[in-house]
Amino acid sequence: MATYDELLTANGNQALLNKVRVAVVVAATAIMTESDQTTNHANRLKWAKEVFANPALAATQMMWPVLAQNKAFTLAQLIAADDATVQAKVDLAVNVFAQGA
Repeated sequence: MATYDELLTANGNQALLNKVRVAVVVAATAIMTESDQTTNHANRLKWAKEVFANPALAATQMMWPVLAQNKAFTLAQLIAADDATVQAKVDLAVNVFAQGA
């Protein structure tokens, strides 16, 4: 299990941040084509547009939820997380950010 200090270290890992950046863009792209009947769709679409406007900012904001969801992992496991794991955690956190449309 990662300590809080290790989570702080992982938050500064550029390779992991890059994976999260790609994952938020992938999530935003999926939202563009989802049904308008999807729960929270208007807010999700607004968030997707914000991601496309500034994917680096979206990735920075998404890092903490991704890390918190994976806190049971060691620091080495966090930093070495594969694309599918990162994507799944980003997808789970989208609605936290998709608010206020």
